[in-house]
Amino acid sequence: MAKRIILFLILNFVALAIGGLFTGTGVTSEWYTSLNQAPWTPPGWVFGAAWTTIMICFAIFMAFVYEASVNKKLLLGLYAFQWILNVAWNPIFFEFRQATFGLIVISALTILVGYFFFKYRNLIKAKALLILPYLVWLLIATSLNAYILLNN
Repeated sequence: MAKRIILFLILNFVALAIGGLFTGTGVTSEWYTSLNQAPWTPPGWVFGAAWTTIMICFAIFMAFVYEASVNKKLLLGLYAFQWILNVAWNPIFFEFRQATFGLIVISALTILVGYFFFKYRNLIKAKALLILPYLVWLLIATSLNAYILLNN
């Protein structure tokens, strides 16, 4: 179990690092700072703390689901799709400044993470709660993206 948690931690934090390459300069860019942002936009430091916590919880969730899952191929395919969507949103939104396409990507990611929760909650019981920080954060992030799209 510990090896799987470490593997998922590595994969999750690689995704964060890749995303961070685009987010770092994007957050301070004139384009982003001049946008009309949602009043509920958290301060910048919250993003790093939230994503760190989320990815730790998600790695543990994935290790438990992997252990219990009968269809590991489907699980890993869903995980890979989640990984791609998670990494892709940062350059789409911050580098290419595509709020519409960003909203599509983050909405798909939110739906997928919700699917993870509902599909696997009966399989791993209370341990499924480990994915809820990810889902809640994505709901907030989706609302922030939507606000920017609708108000700029």
